[in-house]
Amino acid sequence: MTFARLRSLPDPDYLPALDKAYLSADPASGLGPHDPPPRILLLYGSLRERSYSRFCVEEAARLLQWMGCETRIFDPSDLPLPGSPGDDDHPAVRELREHALWSEGMVWCSPERHGQVSGLMKLQIDHLPLSLGGVRPNQGRTLAVMQVSGGSQSFNAVNTLRLLGRWMRMITIPNQSSVAKAFQEFDDAGRMRPSAYYERIVDVMEELVRFTILTRPHAARLVDRYSERKAAGIPLDAATDLSSIAIAAQ
Repeated sequence: MTFARLRSLPDPDYLPALDKAYLSADPASGLGPHDPPPRILLLYGSLRERSYSRFCVEEAARLLQWMGCETRIFDPSDLPLPGSPGDDDHPAVRELREHALWSEGMVWCSPERHGQVSGLMKLQIDHLPLSLGGVRPNQGRTLAVMQVSGGSQSFNAVNTLRLLGRWMRMITIPNQSSVAKAFQEFDDAGRMRPSAYYERIVDVMEELVRFTILTRPHAARLVDRYSERKAAGIPLDAATDLSSIAIAAQ
């Protein structure tokens, strides 16, 4: 499949606000296998030319690449409304779902609009079904949530993103980022100035890498559910079921 909706990342190796003496390029050392590199899909929630949610996602992608991840930033500019005629067959919807299936983790960043996530942010999440051709494209993947605000610091959008992540059966990491008065935090080139807000984004991405590596060998097991095994008619095999082995050994 040809991917026409991935945004290129400007200056991916230029990290002027980062003091690299304090950030390991391998923050998940010893937590699990690093090969292949963790695959992270990043979604943002505004189409403005100076979209601060996109700027935050780009800063996050640079940090993730510095820490050894492979990243993709999806451009949602031509997504149709969910439920519109032929929406499942729309090229943008198909591509978004392909990226979701490719990913091991995600970053969602939304502006806060009227105390909530933006319509564009929700639009993207609404196009990610709980089940797709017998495969769950989000289940067991890690998730980091961020928001930008035009005024004082708020957590309404990240709280909603957490709720959505839980609904999508994702492993949402504990840390999060909320950038207040975002118009003050970026220079003319869209690069984030050094600040406590930038440092929090570094913290969040570092934690996302660790959780992604930590859960990678166990992702399928962590979301193995009785109800789904029963619906699929797949009984447990006592020879391979870890809980049965542990109980028998007592």
